[in-house]
Amino acid sequence: MVRIFFGILIVVTLGWSGYWYVGSSAQQSGLETWLEERRTAGWVADYDSLKVQGYPSRFDTKITNLNLADPKSRWAWRTPELQILSLSYKPNHIIAVLPPEHTVSTPNERINVNSDAIRTSIKFTADTDLALNALTGEMTNVTLTSSEGWTSELKAAKLATRQTAGIANSHDIFFQADGVKPARIFTKLIDPDSQLPDVFDTMRLDISAGFDAPWDRHAVEGTKPELTALKIKDFSATWGEMNFEAKGDLTVDAAGTASGKVSVRAKNWENMIALGVRAGAIPAEMQSTLTGGLGLLARLSGNPDTLDAPLSFKNGFISLGPIPIGRAPAIRFNTTP
Repeated sequence: MVRIFFGILIVVTLGWSGYWYVGSSAQQSGLETWLEERRTAGWVADYDSLKVQGYPSRFDTKITNLNLADPKSRWAWRTPELQILSLSYKPNHIIAVLPPEHTVSTPNERINVNSDAIRTSIKFTADTDLALNALTGEMTNVTLTSSEGWTSELKAAKLATRQTAGIANSHDIFFQADGVKPARIFTKLIDPDSQLPDVFDTMRLDISAGFDAPWDRHAVEGTKPELTALKIKDFSATWGEMNFEAKGDLTVDAAGTASGKVSVRAKNWENMIALGVRAGAIPAEMQSTLTGGLGLLARLSGNPDTLDAPLSFKNGFISLGPIPIGRAPAIRFNTTP
């Protein structure tokens, strides 16, 4: 009996060891192949080392000095280390851990990211397309420092997504950031007299977003899915005495033109108009028209300091209540040449 037991134990151990070796080798070669394919496609995709460890229960991948750059979008990312952690019996559920410092480059600037922690849990569909199923990311004490001379900070933030039940290519998305300190170059522009606090109390976003294609590995490698629908369940931000809330539904056509209505509630709305004018988001010549018209709407709602009105998107233009704001920007992730 003892011999049988040890015989079974040896067979199971050898079988599991074989599975781990095959799985870890496949994960390592798969990542190496993907990076090589990016280079063939014209990307920069360099690294110093790529190793998979964690026998017997984990596939823990560590990549050092990773440098990725997409020539089409002109975005790039450089990190001294990236850890991709997973249980060997759940390889489609990974945890990505970033180091305390890494760099993101855009077509216009380079941003150094410093943090106490940035960690993301990601679940993919169990197939070769690796479509995003769910994601939870957390970050604490993050500082962004731009080559353009600005710095921004946040105390904590959380991002969570999941596929919307029963709707293809749709995701429920939740984001909350606390203790956000905007760049001083921005606050000096819109608040030159320093009447507002340095820090946003909180920003919160709860939406469902529909897309024309799945967010999978093909979306990373090539054309990004475009937004087709947006259901805003809750968007709110508090900055000093100002509070903004929005809820509503929008559809977006192939040209990126939004249609629909969003209910807006704004406390101390006149300050928001003034900030928008100073930031250049609202034409200065419209300030008096907006203040007069919206003031009438606010008084009709019973509280002159709080505005309740629908923000309407139609035929490429935006209106707040009966007052036209201007042309709505196109909502597109892919730029056309």
